[in-house]
Amino acid sequence: MSTFDNPFDPDRRLRAGRCSCGQHVSEAEHEQAALALRCEPQPSEDQRYEGVVASAVMRAMFPKDVARRAFLKSVGASTALAAISQFFPLQTATELFAQGGVPEKKDLKVGFIPITCATPIIMAAPLGFYSKHGLNVEVVKTAGWAVIRDKTINKEYDAAHMLAPMPIAISLGLGANAIPFTVPAIENINGQGITLAMKHKDKRDPKDWKGMKFAIPFDYSMHNYLLRYYLAEHGLDPDTDVQLRSVPPPEMVANLRADNIDGFLAPDNICQRAIYDGVGFMHILSKEIWDGHPCCSFAASREFITSSPNSFAALTRAIVDATAYASKAENRKQIAEAIAPANYINAPVTVLEQVLTGTYADGLGGVKTDARRVDFDPFPWQSFAVWMLTQMKRWGQIKGDVDYKAVAEQVYLATDTKKVMAEMGLTPPATSYKSFSVMGKTFDPERPDDYLASFKIRKAS
Repeated sequence: MSTFDNPFDPDRRLRAGRCSCGQHVSEAEHEQAALALRCEPQPSEDQRYEGVVASAVMRAMFPKDVARRAFLKSVGASTALAAISQFFPLQTATELFAQGGVPEKKDLKVGFIPITCATPIIMAAPLGFYSKHGLNVEVVKTAGWAVIRDKTINKEYDAAHMLAPMPIAISLGLGANAIPFTVPAIENINGQGITLAMKHKDKRDPKDWKGMKFAIPFDYSMHNYLLRYYLAEHGLDPDTDVQLRSVPPPEMVANLRADNIDGFLAPDNICQRAIYDGVGFMHILSKEIWDGHPCCSFAASREFITSSPNSFAALTRAIVDATAYASKAENRKQIAEAIAPANYINAPVTVLEQVLTGTYADGLGGVKTDARRVDFDPFPWQSFAVWMLTQMKRWGQIKGDVDYKAVAEQVYLATDTKKVMAEMGLTPPATSYKSFSVMGKTFDPERPDDYLASFKIRKAS
């Protein structure tokens, strides 16, 4: 059951697993099917927030779904709510939960790059998630990743939208002095793609890409690592067989149009804008390389956490809250409209809807549908960080030995996020590490060096 589900609906589950009717793989799939058959009014912000506390109370009182459903079917939702309210002050608890500790700083600046990967950070401003958690946040559109990094390090931003590997690189001092940074939440999973110029529509086999020029957003990015991985699995050395250039995402389509590059691995709104403008086509979605991969993160320095712990906690709650809202398919069109204006992403609503809803033109005359083209899950799996570290070593960004788990656990704050998610009525994972598959190769976070040694194409040590 998600944060925003009605805890007094006997047909909904409070815990993860197969859906309540038993006919769907997940509760999310069940809810989408149900919404197609009935018109449900969207709850207000206050109602959704009250549901967080009510959900937590119902979880505590009825740890088993069978008992909860039997109770609700026997007395009804309204009677159940009234009875619980007599013994537990839901209204007071909701107000206290909303307040939390008083933020040391209420006026905050959060930098972002104008891409759909930043959706929770951006939408939390116009849709009121920051204010709901007692903050006045200015989200600041920023030109590029190096600028994001420098402004956050220089404390011009209190926190920022960062590529998922960036806080690791900053913490390790790669390219600059080491400054401890953290990732309390992942911004998005999937949501990228390899786009090629229209002149290459007959070059669908990567083995034919020798000598081509590709853009990536930044050296310390999932885009860099995923593109390198994809090329290497097709027998190309990304350091010798092609050219990789760092280009800010907002400039990629113009570079493709000007024939400065042959393609790019970039956020989906950049891919879709190239298709919308008729200058490129979608070669492959990033989820076809690794389904469920992280891309961007919400990041803050350790100094900000220690100096303003309540502000940090409120900011994290707002981001997790917005991410939970963004994870629901029925909210995506509203979100597309909210983040489209010039002060945010500055893109046609049509482009953003194609990205967020997953029904999109592929640039070759086809229309495709993939509901998980981009998705939103805030949990910062520490196994994600371990995988990134293996790729940093693979391509020579890290020299010598690295304590994978120590770095992962210092930067990716899974324990803290578990606590926040539980407080908000979400069910966080029981562990912070998991295995996954990238292009058919299984990654075991317990054996990173073996994984690294298995690659034939890599930069010489």
